[in-house]
Amino acid sequence: MAAEASPNDLLNVVTLLGAAVVMVPLFKRIGLGSVLGYLVAGLLIGPFGLQWFNHPQTILHVAELGVVMFLFIIGLEMRPSHLWSLRREIFGIGTAQILVCTAMLTLLGMAFGFSLAVSFISGMGFVLTSTAIVMQLLGERGDLALPNGQKMVSILLFEDLLIVPLLAIVAFMAPAISEPVEGSKWISVLVGIGSLAVLIVAGIWLLNPLFRLLAMAKAREVMTAAALFVVLGAALLMQVSGLSMAMGAFFAGVLLAESSFRHQIEADIEPFRGILLGLFFIGVGMSLDLNVVSDNRLLIISGVLAMMATKSLCIYVVARVMGSSNAEALDRMTLMAQGGEFAFVLYAAAASAGVIDASVNANMTAIVVLSMALTPLVAIVTKRIFPKQETSKEGLEEANGLSGSVLIIGFGRFGQVLSQLLLARNTDVTIIDSSPDMIRSASRFGFKVYYGDGSRLDVLRASGAQTARAIAVCIDRKEETNRIVELVKSEFPHAKVLARSYDRNHSLTLIKAGVDVQIRELFESAFKFGEATLRELGATEEEISEISDEIRRRDRERLELDLANGAGAGRHLMFGNITKPTPLIEPKRASTALSDETAHAVGTGETR
Repeated sequence: MAAEASPNDLLNVVTLLGAAVVMVPLFKRIGLGSVLGYLVAGLLIGPFGLQWFNHPQTILHVAELGVVMFLFIIGLEMRPSHLWSLRREIFGIGTAQILVCTAMLTLLGMAFGFSLAVSFISGMGFVLTSTAIVMQLLGERGDLALPNGQKMVSILLFEDLLIVPLLAIVAFMAPAISEPVEGSKWISVLVGIGSLAVLIVAGIWLLNPLFRLLAMAKAREVMTAAALFVVLGAALLMQVSGLSMAMGAFFAGVLLAESSFRHQIEADIEPFRGILLGLFFIGVGMSLDLNVVSDNRLLIISGVLAMMATKSLCIYVVARVMGSSNAEALDRMTLMAQGGEFAFVLYAAAASAGVIDASVNANMTAIVVLSMALTPLVAIVTKRIFPKQETSKEGLEEANGLSGSVLIIGFGRFGQVLSQLLLARNTDVTIIDSSPDMIRSASRFGFKVYYGDGSRLDVLRASGAQTARAIAVCIDRKEETNRIVELVKSEFPHAKVLARSYDRNHSLTLIKAGVDVQIRELFESAFKFGEATLRELGATEEEISEISDEIRRRDRERLELDLANGAGAGRHLMFGNITKPTPLIEPKRASTALSDETAHAVGTGETR
């Protein structure tokens, strides 16, 4: 029988979770963010606070898996084609930023009286920005998918890859202190390259078949176990090869980015990622040695301020030279001014190789930890000093006291086409949109569009929703559409609600929400396109009409089945192109149903 766990083990877990539960909501409530809450929680319960934990490295070692899983999820979002489209940011902006920051931080270290080797290693460690902190801050702001957020993600990934050559440089600098075995450096490089090759080969030819096989078994817990196996296996492979665990997880995510199981894998990993990433920040807070800070306070405090200021200035200059706006450059320099978790790895390797001594390792580690803790505060202060420049609303008329038979929310391409049919019948139409640029552009074509956010109740009332016979939601953002529909159905039940749907799944959501009409944004145009194709192939108008009626009937029936029995229930109504054995009795219309797996993938994706 396995030995029972010690009560202290359970107490430690409860303590860690309790500290996070108390501090994180508190810090978010006062506007300081969750990262700083985790860091302060770790400092309070760590060896230099209440001393409930005396070995923060143990926590950090386990919690590093949170960073690993974070990079895996980011990799899932980075399709190879998308990653290639970011090559300018990765190899252009990233390289320029790293070179300039390294040069200036090395000179700064020499100005503090350190040797060239020590200054270079100290500066390079500080160049490696904290991926975990920047990603968390971007995620909390909802900026991960925005252009500036994508640029920062690209630079962070390039910096993470830098740990490999940096560790090799440390090994090459070591002979001045200790003589390594001849040829061992090159063997390490070859092992690293071989490990990457193994990971890529496995990702291309093994991972998708593995998940397809497990999906057929229909065991959800096995899929979760397989997802964890892939993440941790890739991280372990990189670790034993002397490379970065996070880099291995990222590559595994990229290799699965095109998989039809991507969303399921991401959903399975997300809970583990969040908990472990929080533990990582707590471990970082614990590892801040207050004794070292106290004994070397002048050096450490001046080092933190000087290194953060130097790195910020370098990032800002590079961003501006590479074409970023002033607002983007300020944002980037604020979020990326700190050192990161990979600095701990670099400093430890340099100390064990004799390139830097133990005191430099302790001081630089304290500087990096303090810079990580200061970043959320710096971001808040910078935001208040340099408020985000909003698009000018000068010359725009806000919705106020309006009325009309139809209220159109969103005047993009979809809303513009809709307006033509209504205006041709002299219908009294009110149009609102939240994009100043769109409103100004529409005015040049003779449209009166009012400025207003359709997801706000006061704006809807000011736009005449209470008297409108119909409200048409024509925006292209699913989540916002859902919010508007829910609000309209609740507050203005007399109005007919028509909504633009993104795809079939979104249509099901809207139908359940009670809309009167939902139209998939690409369905009708694709239908007309198909009819035109048949016409060009020589089909008669009668045949085209018959086929169109049949497809529309099947689509309605399929939607009803999906609504009643769940997505995919009506997949058998689709025509497919997978060859099946000829039945003994020919059906009225020759057709081939998609296989369950293919139909599910298509039916839940772009079959609109």
